[in-house]
Amino acid sequence: MNKWLKLADQVLEGKEVTNEEALSVLDCPDDDVLLLMHAAFQIRKSYYGKKVKLNMIMNAKSGLCPENCGYCAQSSISTAPINTYRMVDKETILEGAKRAHDLNVGTYCIVASGRRPSNKEIDHVVEAVKEIKEAYGLKICACLGLLKPEQAKRLKEAGVDRYNHNINTSASNHANITTSHTYDDRVYTVETVKGSGMSPCSGVIVGMRETKQDVVDMANSLKALDADSIPVNFLHSIDGTPLQGVKELNPLYCLKVLALFRFINPTKEIRISGGREVNLRSLQPLGLYAANSVFVGDYLTTAGQEEMEDYKMLRDLGFEVESVEEMKASLASEK
Repeated sequence: MNKWLKLADQVLEGKEVTNEEALSVLDCPDDDVLLLMHAAFQIRKSYYGKKVKLNMIMNAKSGLCPENCGYCAQSSISTAPINTYRMVDKETILEGAKRAHDLNVGTYCIVASGRRPSNKEIDHVVEAVKEIKEAYGLKICACLGLLKPEQAKRLKEAGVDRYNHNINTSASNHANITTSHTYDDRVYTVETVKGSGMSPCSGVIVGMRETKQDVVDMANSLKALDADSIPVNFLHSIDGTPLQGVKELNPLYCLKVLALFRFINPTKEIRISGGREVNLRSLQPLGLYAANSVFVGDYLTTAGQEEMEDYKMLRDLGFEVESVEEMKASLASEK
């Protein structure tokens, strides 16, 4: 038995991955990556079979953000030419939900730029979510920034199932990426989400000049936070941001990262997220042997792969899209 299958068996038996083992995953020889992905798939298959969860983003408010995150085209220090607009009207949010439903996308993500939502913006999202739930029954994820407990409670009561707030990087690397809020601010929001009863979604961006130890620390931090859903983004550097021109990643390393997150967070939804097209490139299909979820369509300020190409990729892999009906049944069982 190869060492990766042995490690996968230990994970399935409930053993936690040591720091040394985690680093060895990221240092896996390129010639052994297929063996590594095969091992990660044993864990993925044990908990999720061959099902793939689909997610789609609605960029409900773009730009105009006072934060100074170095990766983001929407930040106050970015000179990237992007569309900027205040919160879109309810009809636009509902149109996005209909499109997600028609494409058999189970989770619809309403995302808004900014440090934290105003109470007026919360009112707007609450109203839209109630109508989406009634019309389509989609699983709703909101991503609106730092959150107060009373705002989280309102979103939960309206029917928001999940709230996303990424830690983005390790605690030790955080100040190199942004100084306008702290790592603890992000952790507090995730804990606030958990306290409200919404499912916590929190992930990372890999490729921001972090060390391999930072990547291991990110995966372990999300395990400690008990995030139900973990989006793994790979930096798509944008001209006009402090991280413009940073291109540290290659497809094989990205696969190792996905495998690492599966080994450390075996039961969780691991989602291949932003930057997969430019970083995994032709190896995108292999990523789903570790991950069980993927975004379809465009991201916030960068274009994604055409949706039908994703469906073809899943079909060619022999994987099955989790239907909206299966998603509803899963939600019912969680309540």
